[in-house]
Amino acid sequence: MYDSCPLREDTFRKLRLNSPAGGWFPALQELHWCITKYNLPYVDLFFSPLLKEIRIFMPQAWRFSEVPRDVLPVIASTISMFPTSTLELLVIDATYHHTLPWAYFKDSLSSVILRCGPSFTQFTSPVPLSDAAIDHLISLPHLRTWRVEGPPPTYSTSRLPLVFPPLAEFTLGKGAARGWLSLFERLERGASATQGVTPLAKVKGSLKYLEVLDFSTPCPIVGGSYASTVQIFWNLAHLDVGINCPCEYNEGQCTFKLNDDNVTEFATALSQLETLFLGRPCFQNTCATTVACLLPISVRCPKLEELEIHFNTTNIVEDIKNLSVDPRYEDLRSLPRCILSYLDVHRTPLALDKPGFEIVAGGMVDIFPFLEHCQGRDPPWNELSTEIKKCKLPNHVGKCSLGFPLALIHS
Repeated sequence: MYDSCPLREDTFRKLRLNSPAGGWFPALQELHWCITKYNLPYVDLFFSPLLKEIRIFMPQAWRFSEVPRDVLPVIASTISMFPTSTLELLVIDATYHHTLPWAYFKDSLSSVILRCGPSFTQFTSPVPLSDAAIDHLISLPHLRTWRVEGPPPTYSTSRLPLVFPPLAEFTLGKGAARGWLSLFERLERGASATQGVTPLAKVKGSLKYLEVLDFSTPCPIVGGSYASTVQIFWNLAHLDVGINCPCEYNEGQCTFKLNDDNVTEFATALSQLETLFLGRPCFQNTCATTVACLLPISVRCPKLEELEIHFNTTNIVEDIKNLSVDPRYEDLRSLPRCILSYLDVHRTPLALDKPGFEIVAGGMVDIFPFLEHCQGRDPPWNELSTEIKKCKLPNHVGKCSLGFPLALIHS
């Protein structure tokens, strides 16, 4: 049932008055409900004991105006009646509806989750849940996709065994990142092989997609502790830290606190990465990472196709030159690189003269042999992209190189 659904309220009334025993759709397995003023009181007409998927979409008009308060109790009541005996998927689409009073539905949605059984595999919703509902989700053996809002319950060693299901996708919503990452760190640190199946034993290898949408106050800091905790999930293919830096909630400070050595360790631990977004690079140019951090990423993450990361460009020409002689990267310089062709530098500043453009372009091609374009708001990045293309022309190959062997490239 979508916004464009031609059914009007008189039709729904007739369906209600003439509903047969067992309902109109006793074998319905998927329900897509876009809330409208016409269908809101009648959604239960489409309930079925065989429902496997429920997807809820909010009206587009609610993106721009306040939600009518009289509809909130009706929505909550309807949610609490969802059939769950065969339910596998429950999704509430929050796209562009960030200001809705999601917490209003906490109790009704938590009651639904508590009734879900082992067939349940996907829960994606901006609505916070009760501690009991979170405990129940963690206990579900086949849960694969989960978006969580807010911090976790307080877990002590006395409450163990606490074993997370083999999640494939995990999204940390508003106010969730700090608490959950801290919990993972504590569980991993306290895990012992003598305990048998440890709390994170399943999810460490199963998790493929980790997204952080935490815009709470203050913003999460992407530092050493953050990186070491994420490294627990060694099989990650996609890591997306959706922080717009510099964060206004941190008094406009840069949230990126890693250095080149941290990034080397990080890339080595997460060698399966295909997408790596560590927050939007900012204009402050205060981070401790340099362009050198890109080489271990390229070598250690051979499948990488997309990248956003802070690196300081204040001394980028010298940093590029030093990269070819720095003993920390001696072993990496002769190894294959990734296939990344597009680098998003966002608001990173860049100031170079003509020789500087040639040196930096050559270094970037050495690091990323397939690189075609650096996308940034600062216009010099376009000029650098032009220089990168020149470096890859047949008559320029070798002239731009800083001595990195390019024969060994990941296929």
